[in-house]
Amino acid sequence: MDKEITQEVTIQNRKKGVTIALISVAILVAAIWLVRVIFKSSVKKSDITTAIVKVGNIDNTINATGEVLPEFEEILTSPINASIKNVIMDAGNKVKAGQSILTLDKSAAQNDYDKQKFQLESKQNEIEKLKLDLNKSFFDIKSNNDIKQLHISDLTDAVENAKRLFSAGGGTREGIEQAELNLKVAQLEKKQIENEIKNKQQTMQIEIKEAQLAADVLRSDLKALQHKLDLANIVATRAGVVTYVNKNIGQNIKEGESLARIADLSSFKVQGSISDNAINDVHNGIPVIVLINDTQLKGHVANVSPSIQNSIITFDIQLDERNNGVLRPNMKVDVYLVTATHSHVMMVSNGAAFKGSNLQDIFVLNNGIAQKRTVHIGLTNFDNVEIKDGVKPGDIVITSDMSEFKNSKEVVVE
Repeated sequence: MDKEITQEVTIQNRKKGVTIALISVAILVAAIWLVRVIFKSSVKKSDITTAIVKVGNIDNTINATGEVLPEFEEILTSPINASIKNVIMDAGNKVKAGQSILTLDKSAAQNDYDKQKFQLESKQNEIEKLKLDLNKSFFDIKSNNDIKQLHISDLTDAVENAKRLFSAGGGTREGIEQAELNLKVAQLEKKQIENEIKNKQQTMQIEIKEAQLAADVLRSDLKALQHKLDLANIVATRAGVVTYVNKNIGQNIKEGESLARIADLSSFKVQGSISDNAINDVHNGIPVIVLINDTQLKGHVANVSPSIQNSIITFDIQLDERNNGVLRPNMKVDVYLVTATHSHVMMVSNGAAFKGSNLQDIFVLNNGIAQKRTVHIGLTNFDNVEIKDGVKPGDIVITSDMSEFKNSKEVVVE
């Protein structure tokens, strides 16, 4: 026979169930809290870098490489085929204008000079001989012409005498005709001599002119060679510093080959290089920032090379401070081309946390807790990053790499 459960027992059982349920819930909540405390993401404060969000102006830049070069550099080349005889100055030495850098063995060029000088003297002698021949020929022909003129005078008198004799009845008409014929022949011979004089003069003058032209060419070549011989004593044409000199004594050097370089180290420029992918961003006049260690130098693109070599564009940068003390010839530097500027925007110091994407997650530090926030990124450069939203001025942003916490919404900073 079933025993009826009393109402009091039922109430007790119900209270007991509620108590067990409450205890279970409390244990579950405590377990969850304990797991979160034990396994919560954390990072040491010494392992991160932070920056405060501020308001200011930011430039967008693209990276390039550069090399510092003297703004003015002279290349001294060999004016002749020769060999290096003596090196007087070494690279790094300061020189004054007119100071000797090195000397060349110019014996071969000197021999060429002596040969050309002899040829010029021979040509000048040939001209003098032609002039003498012309004068002698002209004198001989003119003398013949004068003699022929006297002969014509005699023949003219003979014609008159024949005519008078014929009129007096003592001569014949054939005598007159013969005298007239002799006169005409003499006159034609005289005219022939006159033509010969004219032709001889013209011919001799042409020959003299040709010889004079040949002499002028030799004289010009000789003058040019003399100038080259004078330049063979390699000297500085301006004050500066020797940046390179060929010290291989005895080495044969061809005309036009580089022997030394002298630079004016009082002012510098930068030659930049960048991939041709940026061809639309590089043009004359755009601002440039040159970074040398911790020093920033400003300038602008002065000239862009029209040719592309190995997919690389080169350009010259004119610096605002061309004589800054940190500049050294052939120094490699980082170059940043400024392509855009935004004013009065929120920005924070650049760091490894920013990966270049327009939309990305960052961590903002607040009371020891780094909270993940999704933000839009604007302009970037080597110093700062523009943040368009998700933060406010004064927020502390973790700028070091936080990619290992990409799945965490919060990170404890210890």
